[in-house]
Amino acid sequence: MQTTLPVALSAQLAAEKRLDTIANNLANSRTAGFRSEEVKFEQLLSTASQRDSVAFASSGETYLSTRSGELTQTGNALDVAVSGEAFLAIQTPRGTVYTRDGRMQMLDTGELQTLNGEPVLDVGGAPILLDPAGGAPSVARDGMITQNGIQLGALGLFQMPPGANLSRAGTSGVVPDRAAIPVVEFTDAHVLQGFQEGSNVNPILEMTRMIAVQRAFEQAANLIQTSESSLGSAISMLGAPK
Repeated sequence: MQTTLPVALSAQLAAEKRLDTIANNLANSRTAGFRSEEVKFEQLLSTASQRDSVAFASSGETYLSTRSGELTQTGNALDVAVSGEAFLAIQTPRGTVYTRDGRMQMLDTGELQTLNGEPVLDVGGAPILLDPAGGAPSVARDGMITQNGIQLGALGLFQMPPGANLSRAGTSGVVPDRAAIPVVEFTDAHVLQGFQEGSNVNPILEMTRMIAVQRAFEQAANLIQTSESSLGSAISMLGAPK
């Protein structure tokens, strides 16, 4: 059985998928709160032959990395960053979405929103309303927001359940496949006012990966070409008159 072609083709498909994720990561290396996309590969074993096993590369399973991005101090009272493994909650047309992009704005009516106009939610899932005439808010490490010494609400912090699969929602948002867990103890996860979290993409590492994947793709292409040449030569020899 000729197995070189399907094996090499599976390697090319896996490399193509990896290149797509790397390109998307690089394009968002400066996007606030962006979570990089990774690919987990595994081998598939063919059982068509009882004597020999053939290993194929799967197309890969993508997942979102939850590691933190770099924090930058902005001094803006409406910029917050999350320290630790937790997310802010925002309301979008598709429902509640969780994000690490803590750049906010306060409308003239007092609504606290993201820069894209999505309401920022408290731990109970309700929009936060501030005093538009109360000046710059103060945000404590537990997310409590005060203006002129009056507590007006608290940013909701949520952790992803163990083993949850995250899907992307917009540029910097994620949605878990099971209910997020509200943070009630702020030892390991808390809010930092006046900071902004960047993307967790490492551009240099992604460029290195891109070069390696491109080389693997080319090697698979060369293997296919060599296999086709060998197969053509064998057919010519078998078909030659004796």
